[in-house]
Amino acid sequence: MLGKKEEVWMIISDSHDNIPNVKKFIEIAKQKGVTHIFHLGDIVSPFVAPCFLIDEIEFFGIFGNNDGEKLFLMQKFQNKLHNQPYEKELHGFRIFLMHEPYALVPAIKSQLYDFVFYGHTHQLDIRTEGKTLVINPGESCGYLTGRSTAVILRPEQKEYEILEL
Repeated sequence: MLGKKEEVWMIISDSHDNIPNVKKFIEIAKQKGVTHIFHLGDIVSPFVAPCFLIDEIEFFGIFGNNDGEKLFLMQKFQNKLHNQPYEKELHGFRIFLMHEPYALVPAIKSQLYDFVFYGHTHQLDIRTEGKTLVINPGESCGYLTGRSTAVILRPEQKEYEILEL
């Protein structure tokens, strides 16, 4: 009997139309056996969708404050983008996703979630609060901080790796 495939997630945010960086992160995702990509907002333009929507990796995203063309984004992302904040259950894990961290403290303090993912600040933030692993992967675009980052997460072990281009 074959064992189930290990879940490997990529947490990414604030790509802001930087297609060269998006393509690099997707190549890394493929190399590392990523099964799911969580994008935490500020994709910006619909023409980035083909970079993220690839057969072997399940995509899930939320809108950010710079995602203005929501209808066309929804169409191009095949309805895989959601308004925020958003709760998702995946393989027994409870996940709370948001772009702006307005509900960050209550989400963490509630201890309802295994993972709280957020973006917007362009600052890398990874910490454990009680049972909750909090991740802001920083900015994948590299425009504000000069650092292009994303996070690889193995949810079963709550082990993570920071990727930097």
